[in-house]
Amino acid sequence: MTTMMKFFLAGVAFAGLFAAAHAEDKPTIEIMSSWTSGGEAAALNVIKTEFEKRGGVWKDSSIAGFGAADAAFQNRIVAGDAPGAKQGVIGLAAADFVSQGLFNSIDDVAAAGKWADALPKSIHDLISYDDKVYLAPTGAHGESWVFYSKEAFDKAGIAQEPKSWDEFFADLDKLKAAGIIPVAWGGQPWQQTKVFNMILLSQVGIDGFLKIYVDKDKSEASVAGIKKTLEILGKLRGYVDAGAAGRNWNDATAMLITAKAGVQFMGDWAKGEFTVAGKEPGKDYGCMIAPESKGMVYIADALWFPKTGNGQTDKAQKLLAVVMDPTVQVEFALKKGSVPMRADVDKSKLDACAQKGAELMAAGAIVPDQAIVLTPQQVGALDDFVDEYWSGGSNDAAAAAENFFATFE
Repeated sequence: MTTMMKFFLAGVAFAGLFAAAHAEDKPTIEIMSSWTSGGEAAALNVIKTEFEKRGGVWKDSSIAGFGAADAAFQNRIVAGDAPGAKQGVIGLAAADFVSQGLFNSIDDVAAAGKWADALPKSIHDLISYDDKVYLAPTGAHGESWVFYSKEAFDKAGIAQEPKSWDEFFADLDKLKAAGIIPVAWGGQPWQQTKVFNMILLSQVGIDGFLKIYVDKDKSEASVAGIKKTLEILGKLRGYVDAGAAGRNWNDATAMLITAKAGVQFMGDWAKGEFTVAGKEPGKDYGCMIAPESKGMVYIADALWFPKTGNGQTDKAQKLLAVVMDPTVQVEFALKKGSVPMRADVDKSKLDACAQKGAELMAAGAIVPDQAIVLTPQQVGALDDFVDEYWSGGSNDAAAAAENFFATFE
């Protein structure tokens, strides 16, 4: 081997070692997420792209289904092998981890970015514990939406959005008569609970909803509201197809995209699937708040930052707080179908559905999803309650309503 070749090979080896060392110096983070559908993955990629642009190294650990992702996360925490970040819901579940000392604070990043000025106070309160910020909010979702296929509505002769539940069921009859599946139903407990909640809000109003979930009010008015909600929910059984049991929400959305079904009850993340499929709101599909509802159930996502004992990961966590960048907030919302958490972003790019949701949030015509105000155990009990009523085919709404409040015990 010539002297020149030795120098060349030594240089190549040194360059390789330098590159490897340089890569190791970069803030590296493993992200655990349940965002795996087309729209969700596209939204997550917005965060990834900006994170990498700022020098971070991204390691993806996506797991389909937030229940499965949450279980995997808890197992990792117990095993002492926490990921650097976890996509999760703002609420009592996150608060529990914080209270156990398992999460890192990002208060210095939040203070530097003046998050308290940019976020609605209710949201800033929910990401703060003992006056320190622990979560980086990504976006808020409205959960009171009924999406509908414009093509299916046209075929069934439905000219306008129904304003009442009576009109809604009359339209479902028209869809059925036209040979179209009226409701694209996602037969999973969490999806069914979301339908229960949007109906409940339409029956008891914002104050009544908060009394039930926050105050655990068991008055006659609350029980009567639960009963009316269950009656409407039970009536929907006659408008779903035989393949509904266990169906994923995005598969139900696909039924609207292909005009096989007329409507879907779902959070506004469903818009991400329409977007990926090249469908436009107002042209190919419509979105309406559940009949008779004066407000919207909402849920808010954020990034959680577990303690890992790794200084490099701690740096990466602070860099990942890029999710609060105004441009990222808007671009993420466009892909995810959500509403930006920051109140100071340019909302002109948002579609008609998102703008409607943003108006409801700005007006305070919102109530929190149960995951925000209930413990994980209570959320599970609520899912079981709704699933038992739905799947059991019971028509005794009065008896079921009396048992509802046992879910809080």
